Amino acid sequence: MNLRIGFGIDFHQLVEDREFWLGGVKIPHHKGALGHSDADVLLHAICDALLGAACLGDIGVHFPDTDKSFKNIDSKILLEKSFSLIKEAGYGIVNIDSTLCLQAPKIKDYVPQMQQAIASILSLQITDVSIKATTTEKMGFVGREEGLVAYATVLLQKNK
Repeated sequence: MNLRIGFGIDFHQLVEDREFWLGGVKIPHHKGALGHSDADVLLHAICDALLGAACLGDIGVHFPDTDKSFKNIDSKILLEKSFSLIKEAGYGIVNIDSTLCLQAPKIKDYVPQMQQAIASILSLQITDVSIKATTTEKMGFVGREEGLVAYATVLLQKNK
């Protein structure tokens, strides 16, 4: 059995007058993440974890922010493309474990929607997609609501 673990991390600044996308779900909030794409930190961290586990580089290699075709792109498309790359390399996903670090908004009520969105794209069961959240107890840039962070770990298995 050939198993591969991948780890991804992503950070984005929070700004006024921008939609807030997290885990493929639009969440009402007075701030949104700033980025070249829709700046969905959770999906970006999962992309990096998938690509890293298969030794395929990272999100910046495949979807550079210097490429105008990715400007304001829906990160669900980036996740689909990352999934295609790992499938082409002969891997399937066993599970995903992720943690979001943000002071606000509270996302507990949105976790099932995020799990469903991610599971649907990656042909997984909802129970294969773990999403947890924490704050920094008002410390640092996350605590001051200047930004947010997502961490993701994936387990891949080589297809037979």
